[in-house]
Amino acid sequence: AQQGRVREKTYGKQKIYFADQEQLPAASDAELRGLDGEIAARSEQLQALQQSCRHMEAELKDLNSSMTTPEIAREIEALRKDCASYTEKLERMKSATNHVTPEEKEKVCREQQLYRREWRRRKRMATELLDAILEGYPKSKKQFFEEVGIETDEDHGVVLPATV
Repeated sequence: AQQGRVREKTYGKQKIYFADQEQLPAASDAELRGLDGEIAARSEQLQALQQSCRHMEAELKDLNSSMTTPEIAREIEALRKDCASYTEKLERMKSATNHVTPEEKEKVCREQQLYRREWRRRKRMATELLDAILEGYPKSKKQFFEEVGIETDEDHGVVLPATV
């Protein structure tokens, strides 16, 4: 500071030293424009490099998340085994001689509808009969069912099949 190379400024108890810019040569307008152009070129170069870096990072992420060649080989082998077992199962089904004819299927569907209607009719009759008995019974419905030994469809989780 005493030689004049750096300047000194005092702020309270603190002293700040900085380069004396008056000793530096002044830049001409042409030099400033040249430096501005260089800054712009470097900025474009920086953006291009950052874009390239982001692209490469995305590609690296994709490659890291994809399967390796041995993993793909194992997956292909497993899928081929599955395919072979399914093909074998399909062939066994095609070669089976116990196919159901449409007439047999229709007959089974008609029988199921008949039994379902009968089930509903009998359940309704039993419910009406039990309700009539319970009108004069002094205890609860649950107690009556326990004493008599009646088990309902709901007790066993049985549901009437839906219509086909």
